[in-house]
Amino acid sequence: MSGKNKPQPVIANVPVVDIADDGRAVGKSPEGVIFVPHAVPGDIADIRIVRKRKNYAEGLVVRFEKYSEWRVAPVCCEFSVCGGCKWQHFSYERQLFYKQKNVSDCLTRIGKLEIPEIRPIIPADAIYYYRNKLEFSFSSDRWLTEEEIRAGGEPASRHALGFHIPSKFDKILNIRQCFLQADPSNAIRTAVREFSMKEGMPYFHLRTHEGFLRTLVIRNSSVGEIMVIVIFHYENTALREKLLDFIQKAFPEITSLMYVINPKPNDSFADLEAHLYKGRKYITEEMEGLKFRISPKSFYQTNSQQAYRLYRTVRELAGLTGTETVYDLYTGTGTIANFVAAQAGKVVGVESVPEAVEDAKQNSLLNGIDNTCFFAGDMKDVFHPDFIRQHGTPDTVILDPPRAGVHPKVIEALLFARPQRIVYVSCNPASQARDLSLLQEHYTVGAVQPVDMFPHTHHVENIVMLQKNT
Repeated sequence: MSGKNKPQPVIANVPVVDIADDGRAVGKSPEGVIFVPHAVPGDIADIRIVRKRKNYAEGLVVRFEKYSEWRVAPVCCEFSVCGGCKWQHFSYERQLFYKQKNVSDCLTRIGKLEIPEIRPIIPADAIYYYRNKLEFSFSSDRWLTEEEIRAGGEPASRHALGFHIPSKFDKILNIRQCFLQADPSNAIRTAVREFSMKEGMPYFHLRTHEGFLRTLVIRNSSVGEIMVIVIFHYENTALREKLLDFIQKAFPEITSLMYVINPKPNDSFADLEAHLYKGRKYITEEMEGLKFRISPKSFYQTNSQQAYRLYRTVRELAGLTGTETVYDLYTGTGTIANFVAAQAGKVVGVESVPEAVEDAKQNSLLNGIDNTCFFAGDMKDVFHPDFIRQHGTPDTVILDPPRAGVHPKVIEALLFARPQRIVYVSCNPASQARDLSLLQEHYTVGAVQPVDMFPHTHHVENIVMLQKNT
């Protein structure tokens, strides 16, 4: 028998003792650490080893010998396959515990930072239907469920409109009901799938790059506005208009109906034109009486309710008195910049997406804010000593970078500017800790505040306030 076909070993009665920073559970056996999905600390399980590494192993649960007191029944029928809500199987209270633990571990172990006592994580009131944006992929070669595989034969259809299977870029799970976004999100997705299949519209194949329908994006706001964007692989005016007319007629509550033609191999449409079909080119969000326009390619925090709590905490930790020059780096649509402008002397925002910068400027005009200015460009190319000399040395810098964190050149520019206070917002405590470690020679951590933006996932937003050493 070849090594490939050898039966994989099963280790019995493995206690699950922790959660890793990628969200998987950690089992501890005499043979070492085992990372395993869909388990909960407190479980005792028989685990089949599927991959051995030098210092750890990866496995799958074969059988639970004992269930954890923190285990709960998932509400979603797609749980364990979809991969979107990997923590639906244990209590929200315990989810918060491990998110806060992850923040602490990253800052102290990766960043080697001295930190004050971390503030208790800010929980979400809504742990379902909290997202304001979802992207669903069309596929002509969908992922088959275990039930379909056991039944044998060829399914009636291989078409899907749903989410990518974890680690399978070319496989899409057909989503029946998603608990992440409020209605009419599920109704729109279901209606689009049924109509497009009835009309015989070709679905995209992620390997051969053939097919007409690629992606369905649904955005909503807390004031009840809805944006739907359909991404097509190529132009076919008759088919495109047939689908868009159907969506408009079936869901008249949609305030912005748009489309994109994307002939590229990848799904990104940041560099492509978004065409307005019906309604407005944006939807509107609101906080403390301020209105914010969100266009198709603009970033906005995907949990509107928690975004308000996040921005309110940023404003508090910035400690503004009304005279400061504030730089808001990675400003997006200028939400934070405009949110703190009333407490600042001047706010300078920098963002790489030109459309988002235009939204930021419009948001200032919309709200009668006249002490902001915004600039578009790659952060490392824009935020440099000459730019700082031209627009004023910042008293406070607010950072909200992508998951990868801050470019080393931006760190250099921060050290050149040497603001009195830095408020760093991150969705990745590991990259945040790395960046903060590069600043700690000149700065002390004054406060740490985790915010749960993404219930039922291992992701956590974290705010760290740095004060310049005297």
